[in-house]
Amino acid sequence: MSKLIYLVPLFPLLGFLINGLGRKYLSKSLVSIIGSGTILASFIVSLMIFFEVKAPGFAPQVVTLFDFIDVAKLKISFAFQVDQLSALFLLIITGVGFLIHLYSSAYMHEETPPHFARYFAYLNLFVFSMLLLVLGANFVIMFMGWEGVGLCSYLLIGYWFKNDDYNKAAKKAFVMNRIGDLGFLLGIFWMISQFGSTDFSVVFAGADGTPVKILTGITLLLFVGAMGKSAQIPLYTWLPDAMAGPTPVSALIHAATMVTAGIYMIARSNIMYTLSPVTQAVVAITGLATALFAASIALKQNDIKKVLAYSTVSQLGYMFLGLGVGAYTGAVFHVMTHAFFKALLFLGAGSVIHAMHHEQDIRNMGGLKKHLPITHITFLLGCLAIAGIPPLSGFFSKDEILTAAFLKSPVFWVLGVLGALMTAFYMFRLYAMTFLGKFRGTHDQEHHLHESPAAMTIPLVVLALLSVFGGFIGVPEVLMKNGHQLENYLAPVFAQSTAKMHEEHHLSHVMEYMMMFGVAAIILVIIIIAWNKFSRYQKTTAEATGLGRVLENKWYVDEIYDTVISRPLLGFSSFLSKFDKIFIDGIVNGVGRLVQYSSRQLRWIQSGQVGSYILIMVTATILLFIIQFFWKS
Repeated sequence: MSKLIYLVPLFPLLGFLINGLGRKYLSKSLVSIIGSGTILASFIVSLMIFFEVKAPGFAPQVVTLFDFIDVAKLKISFAFQVDQLSALFLLIITGVGFLIHLYSSAYMHEETPPHFARYFAYLNLFVFSMLLLVLGANFVIMFMGWEGVGLCSYLLIGYWFKNDDYNKAAKKAFVMNRIGDLGFLLGIFWMISQFGSTDFSVVFAGADGTPVKILTGITLLLFVGAMGKSAQIPLYTWLPDAMAGPTPVSALIHAATMVTAGIYMIARSNIMYTLSPVTQAVVAITGLATALFAASIALKQNDIKKVLAYSTVSQLGYMFLGLGVGAYTGAVFHVMTHAFFKALLFLGAGSVIHAMHHEQDIRNMGGLKKHLPITHITFLLGCLAIAGIPPLSGFFSKDEILTAAFLKSPVFWVLGVLGALMTAFYMFRLYAMTFLGKFRGTHDQEHHLHESPAAMTIPLVVLALLSVFGGFIGVPEVLMKNGHQLENYLAPVFAQSTAKMHEEHHLSHVMEYMMMFGVAAIILVIIIIAWNKFSRYQKTTAEATGLGRVLENKWYVDEIYDTVISRPLLGFSSFLSKFDKIFIDGIVNGVGRLVQYSSRQLRWIQSGQVGSYILIMVTATILLFIIQFFWKS
């Protein structure tokens, strides 16, 4: 079955071409069937590949389709790698992707057929690019998918292109991703110089004998790419603005798949990071700082999608913390569980926005529990999962990262727990202000409140079930012997790193129980506090002051970037523009004017009078004779 791996990205590519080229001729129902059906077909093939990979004795395979670059000693094949890591990501991308495509068929029903088809074409192209990213057997193919998801992100964020603010958000995402991509590209060039190849098999085999300084340089450059794509400090500000796109886009690209590309890349390159302690420390510290910083901002946001956006940035920080402390399996585990509950939360938010006629301010909501029963219960389960309440999925994955952080440094653990407490508080602030208490919207909004159609609620129910039970594939050893099936499954991918890591320190069972359930108990207390505080929320016109105002304005980071980076660059660009017009264009235009003037003067020589021509000819002959005579003399 792995020989047919090319079918997985091929189906979404066909969906993109059919919907894109036929957007003016296809009905919306046919567009939905093609767009969703191609992703479902990819999911079915991915499922078969997963079971093949999971079978005992499976050896990773590289399926080469054709030679892509063959120059001098450099040979890069267009090849796919089929192993445990790629098979797992295929299931996440196509599985969650299909549910979001299905949800979109109802959510986007107000669009005209051509724009509806354009939307699904962009979604299909995104899934194709993401599949290319995780399937590539070398860094060049990975980079092609990497750039593809960046392009699709730009197209989908600015989908409603008549709104100039959305276009600015799309450009911001595109530019900030390009900054990171430059680092990734330089890392690839350095790899080619060092290893003579970008194939995973060659690079990872040669990493062990490579000087640490070189590995540190390469891995730091790759991490710059990851910071851009996965929205880490300082390249995170594009992600909250990306909420300008349709809500299903936020769920697919900015929660479940695209932003996890950086985590996938580092997990794939794990041996290089394991051999570079400096880079690992940078990754861990950056991830932890991002997790805390974004969580603090989420505490005071009032836009339902903005809260979830900063939550995404914070959870990505936890994943990088896991990678930085060597918990590669834990980071990938959290990628998977996060895909479930964050996609659920975004789609739940979309259901609320749909019912509220595009209202996104949670201060104008409240009391939606009785009007949206399915959305309410699924959203609540998503909040419990992301908060880390046992035995939901987020509890197991977050606990694994925090335990590994404690073994690396107790300070990491304390700060990680602080971030988890903030997560519980802002998520249940969001839940309580949206679903509990009295309705605070307009009478017209209340009159039209209704549950979303089945095409929107079915994905919510499926994702809620995954959020509840998905964590049981990673039950820690202290709770169940051989319960961490995911660790056993991914063991071959991280075998090199496991062999190279220093002797592991293990916690006693008592200590692990105390940390695990002690944190869960404190989180439960925080949830109760937030529930009581915001379930009786009343609208107020008073503005936030002090630290609350700072958090509400997102630490003024965008304003700082605008003052320190954007305006000086625009000013310098304006100066260069004037310099170009006055000096460069002045020289070019001056030469043109000189030629024109000279031509106008010389044209008088052509008078049409034969006598004048004879006089000029005789004069010229005499001059030539004089010059020749005196030259010889």
